[in-house]
Amino acid sequence: MRNIIKATAALTAILAATPALAAWEPTKPVEIVVAAGAGGASDQMARMMQAAIQKNNLMKQPMVVSLKGGASGAEALMYMKSSEGDPNKVLIAYSLIYMLPLSAKIPFNWRELTPVAVVAMDQFVLWDNIAGPKSVKEFIAAAKAASSPFKMGGTGSKREDNVLTVFMEQKTGAKFSYLPYKSGGEAATQLVGNHTDSNVNNPSENLEVWRAGQVRALCVFDKERIAYTTKVTETQSWHDIPTCKEEGLDVQYLMLRAMFLPGKVTPEQQAFYVDLFKKVTQTAEYKDYMEKQALKPIFLSGNDMLKFLEEDDAINKSLMTQAGFVAK
Repeated sequence: MRNIIKATAALTAILAATPALAAWEPTKPVEIVVAAGAGGASDQMARMMQAAIQKNNLMKQPMVVSLKGGASGAEALMYMKSSEGDPNKVLIAYSLIYMLPLSAKIPFNWRELTPVAVVAMDQFVLWDNIAGPKSVKEFIAAAKAASSPFKMGGTGSKREDNVLTVFMEQKTGAKFSYLPYKSGGEAATQLVGNHTDSNVNNPSENLEVWRAGQVRALCVFDKERIAYTTKVTETQSWHDIPTCKEEGLDVQYLMLRAMFLPGKVTPEQQAFYVDLFKKVTQTAEYKDYMEKQALKPIFLSGNDMLKFLEEDDAINKSLMTQAGFVAK
């Protein structure tokens, strides 16, 4: 018995001296992949996350932003698909993951990637130049009376901005000529220069030109007003923008902002990034960005995220079908 006790004590001492297996973490820089051009909402969010992670020491390795907006974002999707098993690449995704495979028939399905977390929901706002109509009713009346279709700027073709434009036509009878640009930043520049009559940019994409008094926010495509009441311009907060439904234009749409890893990564690698982006959503940088850019904060992972993605996929497929954008 005495020998057994000694052996047990020796084993306990050995186990105590053995360091616990460390959880997985990256051993080289992590690439955050943006499926859009410079200056758009995805690029801005990626850089906010990059700064938040660095400033708060949330990860030992640096995070670098990689813009892959070629072929309307297909470059990023196929890049992620071809990176199976690589835990050092993370995609900042939006509704493109549903829409582009439908419109362009690219061999991609979001289910081939590894879902990490939904980190926000993004709004869309109908904007016109500050010299243009002052209300939705005036804007629609002017568009219907115009001798040629109003020019609507947007990001990409057969995507969120394009779908919203089609629904505006269907709801109002006005005609629009949709002009796709590489990013929301470029669409904003074209509106300021009066090269287009309007756009439906995300709030972050038109923030600076709105603050500068160069564009007007006519309405937000949501069932409720944006919650933030702090003044953004000299006279208006995000909450002061009426919903489009309030203005007689019953069109609603929200867009996810979500993080994905390539397929076939390990559960430990997935868990690291779930924890990382959960921590990001708790930083001052994230909270400040949510308010300044008028995004809805949210965090979904695991089964809750999968359920959301399946439902959101079905909604987007229905919208694309109604708009006539599904490739045959």
